[in-house]
Amino acid sequence: MTVTPPRTRHAPGAQEPPRGGFFARTAGFAHRHRWTALILWLVVLAGVWAAASAAGEHYRDDYTIPGTETQRTVELLEEHGSAQGGDTVEIVLHDPSGLRGQDTRSAVRAMEGEVAKLPGVAAVRGAFAEGSSLSRDGTTAFGTVELDRPAEEMDPADTRRILDTARAVQGGGLGVELGGEAARELAQGGSGPAEGAGILAALVILVFLFGTAVAAGLPVVTALFAVGTTMGAIVLASHVFTIATFTPYVMMLVGLGVGIDYALLIFARYRSELTRGQDTAVAARAALETAGRTVAVAGCTVIIALLGLVALGLGALRGVALSVALTILVTMLASLTLLPALLAVFGARFQRQFTARAARRAERGKAAEGAGWRRWGAAVQRRPVTVLLLTVAALGALAAPALGMRLGFADAGNDPAGSTGRAAYDRMAQGFGPGVNGPLVIAVDAGDGSAAGPARSLARTLEDTRGVAGTGGVVPTEDGRVATVIAYPGSAPQEAATTDLVHSLRDDVLPGLSERTGAEYLVGGSTASVVDYSDTVSSRMPLFVAIVVGLSVLLLAAVFRSVLIPLKAAVLNLLSIGAALGALTLVFQNGWLGEQAGPVEAFLPIMVFAIVFGLSMDYEIFLLSRMREEWTRTGDPAGAVQEGLARTGAVITAAGAIMIVVFGSFFLSDDRMLRQFGFGLAFAIFIDAVLIRCLVVPAAMQLLGRSAWWLPRPLERAVPRFGLEKD
Repeated sequence: MTVTPPRTRHAPGAQEPPRGGFFARTAGFAHRHRWTALILWLVVLAGVWAAASAAGEHYRDDYTIPGTETQRTVELLEEHGSAQGGDTVEIVLHDPSGLRGQDTRSAVRAMEGEVAKLPGVAAVRGAFAEGSSLSRDGTTAFGTVELDRPAEEMDPADTRRILDTARAVQGGGLGVELGGEAARELAQGGSGPAEGAGILAALVILVFLFGTAVAAGLPVVTALFAVGTTMGAIVLASHVFTIATFTPYVMMLVGLGVGIDYALLIFARYRSELTRGQDTAVAARAALETAGRTVAVAGCTVIIALLGLVALGLGALRGVALSVALTILVTMLASLTLLPALLAVFGARFQRQFTARAARRAERGKAAEGAGWRRWGAAVQRRPVTVLLLTVAALGALAAPALGMRLGFADAGNDPAGSTGRAAYDRMAQGFGPGVNGPLVIAVDAGDGSAAGPARSLARTLEDTRGVAGTGGVVPTEDGRVATVIAYPGSAPQEAATTDLVHSLRDDVLPGLSERTGAEYLVGGSTASVVDYSDTVSSRMPLFVAIVVGLSVLLLAAVFRSVLIPLKAAVLNLLSIGAALGALTLVFQNGWLGEQAGPVEAFLPIMVFAIVFGLSMDYEIFLLSRMREEWTRTGDPAGAVQEGLARTGAVITAAGAIMIVVFGSFFLSDDRMLRQFGFGLAFAIFIDAVLIRCLVVPAAMQLLGRSAWWLPRPLERAVPRFGLEKD
């Protein structure tokens, strides 16, 4: 196998403009029509938000997955008009001195009558109605409020009225809390100060990198324009598509990090061209023709990964994936059009500042920029096998906990202490056992016959089933052909034992009972829906990974004209993501760093994979494109590795630091899902920018040598060209 570097068509020179490729022409247009580009972006941003303000948002969660047993249960109950298919909240009463007093019961019944008149309330089943639950010690009871709409569509103001009306009976030792999904919305605080903290930290890093506040501000301004425009568009899209309520926070999280990152990659190359003596127009064209292409390819990789989620059919997750993909697309467009216009406006100032700074550095006799990274690269190249083995072993060990990851969703037990939903959850668990917060709704379908007999048989069977702490009464539908029985697990909703119970009922207990009675039994309810969602994600994850990795390998093969580089990139990205998921498991599932132990949000692994796999390609492409430039120019593979690292090491480190502080700032949020998301992304970027790009990639490229750039002749002809080097 013989590999020779492509011939360069010209020697590099300080004033040599790049030839007019698409990206260079884009830069030239934005430079010439700078004010037009700026005004157009302002008009688009203002217009989108004017329309969004007039329309209002219509975010809604949808975790249904067609074909699952939970969904079939809901459809069966709705078909037969059962109230069990609706959403409820619970009014939880607690008095250490007991709830058996007649005055207390009379006051509670009067309160429940007032609650029944409130907006959003369909009916109230009183805490002291016949057959109601009262704890064995007589200190806790709860009434059930049936809502006339799904919990996610309940106006928080209406939920607040229910809580305020219920609390009118408080006093004299009696406390009242409100439980259920709708009540949890009262404690939602969003991302808090996360966005502001992340932007401030990013500005500090950029000031240190560029030495001027104006230069530091341009990547941030570009990102804010892109994120702001996209968020307004998503508000409008929420009226047409199902977009989850947490989508705006995820968009801000990803959009700010990626937007600043993309603009930084282009701006860093622009500064490099200015310090080489180029004028502002030529520097902008050169930056777009090289770093701009890197951004385009990297952005397309992220979009490919995110669109792969759409094919999985995971409810509202499709809307999240499309929203984040649109954010990446608009961020790319802003980096390729808005940023060049801003560079044209401030170009003369930057030229004076950057060239003067380079001259002062030379006068003080400081080493050339990137000298430290050259030495680092040379050190890694002297011991590539040792570096590779130690780093890969460490990452593999960190990834190992991900094999035991349990998926689920946060419930009221994860809400902030002091919130009414958390207080109701704790009171219910203390009074009736942990399983009362995650009941299983088992539907009995008797076909054309009566469901009463099969339902009673089910109740008797459940009493003898291991893991079931108790059951509710048989509740038939109006036509009598379907009935429901509530089963209360002996374990909390998020515990592995509850998941095992759902599988045991479906696989072992109910099939045998169905053979004896002739009825069909379906296990549903919110707890079973979490199990179904988690199982679906786990089963579809391998296909999703295969699709994303396969398409990304083909794209990189076309970019770098290589077989081994795309395969290496895919393996290293999978390794860094595995390490991030392992750390996520240790922190949030095992309770490290003071976090409350619990399952990892069911959709997080697949979202983290999609986003991080694409973002990891940013640094891979940025680093390897500079290596390829040197390889093309000199034909020296070892020297290309050192020079590529020298030219990009500081920028990749700064870009990674910005991503880490922006993503990591969401660890400040009160929302458990956002904390998990921010931690997972920040840790993955840390692994990728520090360990993978600074250690593993130089070591692997040293071992591959010339073969890194090898592409068989049949593939050379078949694979389309999309090179990163200048035309």
